[in-house]
Amino acid sequence: MANFSPTVRHRRLLQELRQLRGAAGLKQEEVADHLDWSTSRMTKVEGGTLRISVNDVRAMLQLYGLREGAKYEALVQLAKQARERGWWHAYSDVIPQWFQVYVGLEAEASSLRNYEPELVHGLLQTEDYARAVYQAARVMDAPDEIERHVSLRMARQDVITRSEQPMHFWAIMNEAALRRRVGGACVMKDQLRHLVEVSAQPNVTLQVLPYGIGAHAAMLGSFAILSFSEGASEVAYLEYMTGSLYLEKPEEVRAYTLTYDHLRASALDPRDSIAMVAKLVKEDL
Repeated sequence: MANFSPTVRHRRLLQELRQLRGAAGLKQEEVADHLDWSTSRMTKVEGGTLRISVNDVRAMLQLYGLREGAKYEALVQLAKQARERGWWHAYSDVIPQWFQVYVGLEAEASSLRNYEPELVHGLLQTEDYARAVYQAARVMDAPDEIERHVSLRMARQDVITRSEQPMHFWAIMNEAALRRRVGGACVMKDQLRHLVEVSAQPNVTLQVLPYGIGAHAAMLGSFAILSFSEGASEVAYLEYMTGSLYLEKPEEVRAYTLTYDHLRASALDPRDSIAMVAKLVKEDL
């Protein structure tokens, strides 16, 4: 799969358009009037919940005083790329729009920092472990839908295994995620062995947050921080059962970055973490 995401292109485009509008001293209502839009539509466009056509981007650039030239052409090209369909759209029958956004961000992230308290992160899961997770968590889904979810999860792992520009993935997992037997003893032991193997990759770092640490900085739950190499702002991502939150304000991302730094300091170092996982493989689960 190509290291390309229209989702990231779309967010970069909106960031540029907001900055240009601000530099032109225009309010959303003024732009909406000029384009013969409702204010609601303008709000949705800048908020990223409504896609924008290439012609509308051209009209906005003209309004903001950006004439044809290198930057103008670059933003028009960005608008074209933002309207393309990512590979994950082939799975749109089983994943909601809010998660498609995340997969799009993940596909082009240069790095991902994640904390998981309950389970092994999806990018590190074996097929059998992933299947057991979905069978437990999606009790209303038919078997073929479960298999579609598993197939998507396996496809997503390309971001850390691809030969060109693999994502730098730093995963911190609570000890509970390693001791919770998912799918039975054999499935769990295979999963633990897989963690040892994948953590040997130079772009993957694994740490375990042991029970003995007691209270810690992420007691409120899992989260992820995605970073990008092409100028897009960092995103802190939080997921719940029926949706997700994407936090992009600098102060919000800083809060989660600080939390993650505290977790890294509290967790076992990577070498001791892998030793713990390897030891669990030999224990009775």
